[in-house]
Amino acid sequence: MTPLSASPKGSLDQLIGKFDRALRVISGQAIARRANPAHELPDDNLSEQDKAHSAGLMRVNHVGEICAQALYDSQGANAHTEDIRQQFQHSGIEEEDHLAWTAKRLQELNSHISLLNPLWYAGAYACGTLAAKFGDAVSLGFVVETEKQVEAHLASHLEKLPAEDLKSRAIVEQMRLDEIAHGAAAQALGASALPQPVQAGMKLMAKVMTTTAYYV
Repeated sequence: MTPLSASPKGSLDQLIGKFDRALRVISGQAIARRANPAHELPDDNLSEQDKAHSAGLMRVNHVGEICAQALYDSQGANAHTEDIRQQFQHSGIEEEDHLAWTAKRLQELNSHISLLNPLWYAGAYACGTLAAKFGDAVSLGFVVETEKQVEAHLASHLEKLPAEDLKSRAIVEQMRLDEIAHGAAAQALGASALPQPVQAGMKLMAKVMTTTAYYV
């Protein structure tokens, strides 16, 4: 009788833990384990127009990290092997650094996180869960394609950010390097290539997210 009675409680505790984590992610409450790459850089040469533009771009990046947390949480929870589950956990920890860094930068720019964070998180969690249901190879392939698109997106932000915004640029560059590493790690674990229509659909969803999050 003990195992039967303990199981619902254990499931409830896990559910509560996941819900608490989701709330913290959505509200931007993240703790970085690594030093902020922008910590010692100057931040006194930006016009109000440049600050607003940088804030829009960094809000997009913050939303990307909200989605990353949801993806890695859902894919890790549904992984079929411990090695892959651990890889998702490791990547998620580094993505949490990004979440903390971008949230801090938005505060410094006197701006706000996206008002649609609950929607972004829920959508990404659903996508991660669906990808994992097709097996680890597909789930890893989803990571590879996601990180490839994110890396390209971050590279474009390095071109769009004001040259004087050294803080934002340092954060984005470190994020870009981490995303490349995460994609390579997923590839090494046996990722399978996603069909072109799936890749195109992912790009379309990303376009909607980045366009909206810049303003909202």
